[in-house]
Amino acid sequence: MILERVRALMSEGVADRVLGWEAGESAYDRTPAFFNSENLDNLKYDSFCGCNVSKYLVAEMPKEGKIIALIKPCDSYSLNQLCTEHRVNREKVFALGVGCRGKIDVEKLRAMGVKGITDIAEDGDMLKVTTLYGEKTVARRDALLDKCLCCKGKEHKGVDEVIGESEETTVGDKFGMVAKLEAMTPDERFAFWRSELSKCIRCNACRNVCPACSCVKCVFDNPNTGVANKAAADDFEENMFHIIRAFHVAGRCTDCGECSRVCPQGIPLHLLNRKFIKDINELYGDYQAGEEIGQRHPVIDFTKADAEPSVVHQRGGAKA
Repeated sequence: MILERVRALMSEGVADRVLGWEAGESAYDRTPAFFNSENLDNLKYDSFCGCNVSKYLVAEMPKEGKIIALIKPCDSYSLNQLCTEHRVNREKVFALGVGCRGKIDVEKLRAMGVKGITDIAEDGDMLKVTTLYGEKTVARRDALLDKCLCCKGKEHKGVDEVIGESEETTVGDKFGMVAKLEAMTPDERFAFWRSELSKCIRCNACRNVCPACSCVKCVFDNPNTGVANKAAADDFEENMFHIIRAFHVAGRCTDCGECSRVCPQGIPLHLLNRKFIKDINELYGDYQAGEEIGQRHPVIDFTKADAEPSVVHQRGGAKA
């Protein structure tokens, strides 16, 4: 259905290329890719297309022509934010909203003891997993990406057209873990983050996938910093990289969860960003980055109702 609609749009001259996903090395691997009329048959869209493709539009903006971008509900917030920051020209993008019922996290299946996976088939609310050792059946919800369990909802924001149905997948409070961290003593929080950030191998996957990290030249690519593209040499470097990046995206992070999804070390990097989101909501009122194009986030906007610095101490729960 999606492929047919894309073909129709291209035949109508709406765009000359498509941004979506293609099959990777395994039956459940999907990789962002661009397609034209010649290789459009390679376009895939299924429950393994978890990657947020919006950032891939940035590099395409200098090129001629228009792009059809397949956008999940959560991705639409990132697209809007990139347009607000003038990183993406909305007139050059036909945003085709695609339905989503949550994406599968293969690592969760492995954590359940399902090894040697060769294929995964969906059967309603169940997954039939074929392995080298036989078949397994797993509840689909138990294998959803963590970011899908804190989804912002099934509604696309500001797309040109929607095809397919979406489902609510959110369970629990997305700020639950942040609240637990806030309840810790300073020493306990420090120990938690030192344990997590010490795993970092400085692969830059989090930075490279993040839609909010769209600078042409990153400060960490400056050789004068002494920390350009290399493994951290001490505790300070590990902290600096991730904390500065969290400050950089404050007010602009759409909470897409890509940073944690791609981290090969399993570091819950989204918790740093989610802490900022929680603080912004408490200090300035509820705010969702990327909800619409052109909105000014609280960190760069000023109103007479803004919180005073002393409020940080009065809140009690607002611990770093």
